[in-house]
Amino acid sequence: MHWTDRRKRFRTLLAGERCVHPGSVFDPISARIAEDLGFEIGMFAGSVASMTVLGAPDLIVLTLSEFAGQAYRINRAGNLPLMVDADHGYGNALNARRTVEELETAGVCGLSLEDTDLPMPYGTTAPRLISIDEGVAKMKAALGGRQDPSLCIAGRTSAITITGLDDAIARGKAYEAAGVDALFFVGVRTRAELDAISGATTLPIILGGVSGDLTDLAYLGARRVRIALQGHQPFAAAVKAVYDTLKALRDGTQPSKLQGVASPELMKKVTRDADYARWTKDFLGG
Repeated sequence: MHWTDRRKRFRTLLAGERCVHPGSVFDPISARIAEDLGFEIGMFAGSVASMTVLGAPDLIVLTLSEFAGQAYRINRAGNLPLMVDADHGYGNALNARRTVEELETAGVCGLSLEDTDLPMPYGTTAPRLISIDEGVAKMKAALGGRQDPSLCIAGRTSAITITGLDDAIARGKAYEAAGVDALFFVGVRTRAELDAISGATTLPIILGGVSGDLTDLAYLGARRVRIALQGHQPFAAAVKAVYDTLKALRDGTQPSKLQGVASPELMKKVTRDADYARWTKDFLGG
């Protein structure tokens, strides 16, 4: 498949002046729903991927091939530009390069690489970071693995919650100097913190999990924030819906009496039933 058009749209968003919320997606159906509802981009997180593919918590037990495979399935289902959380690149700098190769092939438009020391080493009880030098090496290796120049690579750090604002800014500036296309900061909680980060850097900014004073899209846009995550409630809602439905059926509720079930019309819409009916007629003589 050809991914360039959606990557150009993603780049246009980063180069603009607006901040948008991405649709948190986790499979082909959720991506189609996000696209149908008008989301400009989708976000596929590593935590959600681990739960979707493995039914496991976010402990970096998912493999690159499993993550890339799910990203490809999401991408082939529609035309929604997809940003993904590539965690730590599944290893060292060489692994980070391989991660870019696989995710580029899978059709993603943007990916973030973080500088958290993952998976957590033996004997540690709290998150810690790799050195700035190692983080820079990962960013350079990732950029070296990119073949399509329209693919966006973002340097990501959670330093503000681990080592403080000054270190977060230092890491952002180092990754900017290494050549990344955007900076992804997790843990920013106040306007003062964002103002300091925005004032010290020049690249487009991505924020993870905004709340409180950081929900004003006009303010965020003026600080070069182009993407602001809202969390991953759609997956949590899907889990609850499945749990509640199966529990109701187990407890004796008749299928026709279930609440909150998608209508046949909605099911046809999200499965692109009309397209398949047309193809059946055109190619199978139906």
